[in-house]
Amino acid sequence: MLVLAYPWLLVLLPLPLLIRLLLPPSKVEHTALRVPFGDRIRQAAAAGSAVTKVTRSKGQVIFKTLLWLLVLLALARPQWLEPPVTREMPTRDLLLLVDLSSSMSQEDFTDISGKKVDRLTAVKEVLGDFLSKRQGDRVGLVVFGDAPFLQAPFTTDLNLSRQLLDESAIGMAGPRTAFGDAIGLGVTLFAESDMPAKTIIALTDGNDTVSQVPPVEAARVAIEKDIRIHTVAIGDPTTVGEDKLDEETLRNVAATAGGKYFFAADREQLREIYDELDSIETREVDSISHRPRLDIYYWPLLLMLLLSLAEKGLMVLRRSRSEEVQQQPVKVRVDQLTGKLEVQR
Repeated sequence: MLVLAYPWLLVLLPLPLLIRLLLPPSKVEHTALRVPFGDRIRQAAAAGSAVTKVTRSKGQVIFKTLLWLLVLLALARPQWLEPPVTREMPTRDLLLLVDLSSSMSQEDFTDISGKKVDRLTAVKEVLGDFLSKRQGDRVGLVVFGDAPFLQAPFTTDLNLSRQLLDESAIGMAGPRTAFGDAIGLGVTLFAESDMPAKTIIALTDGNDTVSQVPPVEAARVAIEKDIRIHTVAIGDPTTVGEDKLDEETLRNVAATAGGKYFFAADREQLREIYDELDSIETREVDSISHRPRLDIYYWPLLLMLLLSLAEKGLMVLRRSRSEEVQQQPVKVRVDQLTGKLEVQR
């Protein structure tokens, strides 16, 4: 589609005509030689000469108008509108907290084929499927053990997030569980986020033993910054000791931060939990449409240049022919009997 960036410039089309009407060209005649029979010589020379008086024909007026129109068209900046380009903008930042403590090595889960696997392997399978459904979200990944670590920053590249999740290993962040510090790191990561929706989904199978910030206190800070936290507990709730599953703390964190608490004793329950989380945290995408504009002002300029060159070429050719005619000698003879002037070339 062809559009003009400055279409109002086309109102200048009658400008040359207005200038000609308001400021007509002045006529100045210079006398080179005064003779008593000058008028008769001029009339005779005009009658015998091939050179005629040059007048601006209708075709020339149309031609000059066309050149002026091309100049205005170029100044109006014609542009070609290309097909619209639509870009989807995410509206949610989703941060996943994954426990990598030593208790995640317990082989009390099954994979999709029914084979016994450790808890982290089952989490990777289920969480990987969950990630594939989050198109339109920016997803980040934090792993934690003795301390939390940023595994993947917020990104819309879900394949990258899934790859970094698959590369995580039990114990790489330490054998214990710093759940409160992981929430604190998540809150810090959201500090530079301008998304309208901010969500943390935290998964753990133990209790907080080494955090400097208690999980519930970290949850209070999160809700003050409009960050919602869902907690997912996995494993055996009857476990005692350092690997005990602290369901009460996880419930309090979710309640404090406006989220929900879930418990999964096996892979199927874990999958159902993330399916429910996917329905709770609905995906909303803003679409931005843009139509690229391609400037083509140089085309009318090029056409004007070619037409002008063609006109100049024709003028030079006509002038050269006229000069050949004028260079022929002119003889003026006066008939002594009649007194008439005769011009001969």
